[in-house]
Amino acid sequence: MPDSRYFFAAWPPADTAAALAAWGKGLEGRPTAAPKIHLTLAFLGAVAPDKALEAARRVAGRPHALPIERAQYWKHNRIVWAGPWEAPVALKALVEALHLELRCSGYVLEARPFAAHVTLARSAPPPPRELAPLPRVEWPVDELRLVRSTNSPRGSAYEVVERFRLRSRA
Repeated sequence: MPDSRYFFAAWPPADTAAALAAWGKGLEGRPTAAPKIHLTLAFLGAVAPDKALEAARRVAGRPHALPIERAQYWKHNRIVWAGPWEAPVALKALVEALHLELRCSGYVLEARPFAAHVTLARSAPPPPRELAPLPRVEWPVDELRLVRSTNSPRGSAYEVVERFRLRSRA
């Protein structure tokens, strides 16, 4: 039986995902396929998503750009990731609002601070040299998505449950 987990994420345009995936193919480890490249905003786990849908409908956030400015290796979980030097103010506000609404709806979220990162390779050994420069890409963040991740012997599959357009509170 498949194992499903839910999370909220921002997805890049297809050309941005393709450019980041191509960059990731030059790394050792398991590169992330273009359709799976995303920025996780909140991980819910194996839960019923009904209250999460209601919570997300109450979230207001401004559309903004996610700069992809640096790539690093995290030894503790053996991933290579890319992201901004510092998360944009609008992204921080969006994540805070989403986390608040989810907690108020009874969801238990990770206690660690949000780190804006996009995983480009898993099970990666430490790079033998400095990472290659990232491609110049544009990543407009104008919606968040609730996604179901289903694990099976063939790997994980993502299914968008619902999309939420970003809007500033009136």
